[in-house]
Amino acid sequence: MGERGADPAVRLGVWAKPTLVGERVTLRPYRADDADAVWEMLSDPVGRELTATTATFDRDQIDAWVASRADAPERLDLSIIDNATGEWAGEAVLNEPRSGPLGTAMSANFRISLRGPAWFGRGLGTEATRLVVAHAFTSIGLTQVTLDVLARNPRAVRAYESAGFVETGRRLEDGEKWMDMELTRDAWTTAQGAA
Repeated sequence: MGERGADPAVRLGVWAKPTLVGERVTLRPYRADDADAVWEMLSDPVGRELTATTATFDRDQIDAWVASRADAPERLDLSIIDNATGEWAGEAVLNEPRSGPLGTAMSANFRISLRGPAWFGRGLGTEATRLVVAHAFTSIGLTQVTLDVLARNPRAVRAYESAGFVETGRRLEDGEKWMDMELTRDAWTTAQGAA
């Protein structure tokens, strides 16, 4: 059997889609029935404002995108499920891997988005971030996770700092002030030992 027909976990290697369980959230691979909640998230004006999302999507695009996540190579897209309610609360993503000298992924970008204000301020995003970071360093083998966040989104900045990210710079892009942040495996490992 060719690679295309191989088991997704084998074909995707370190980028296989796990289920990660925390106290408040469970991160799991996307399912087709997540599309309604994704549509709601991408239609939420508050979330769009906090992420500077300007692109528009139609429902067919969302359905196709959600259906494609299970087999997406070199990226990790996971649904965030609120353990208290069982509801889809958002998504956590590792993407844009950058390779080291031997072609292995050394770093990747992280992004997270919650479904809307009802899911803000409950620690769901913070825990989801911590779960993804632990997976990135222990299972994928990354040495660095980076992200960018709007400087005017202090709740997100606090959540990232709480997970260990530190600011590495600021930039102006399309009239928005962005903060660049990173977390290295060494810093994360040191923090785990101190905890």
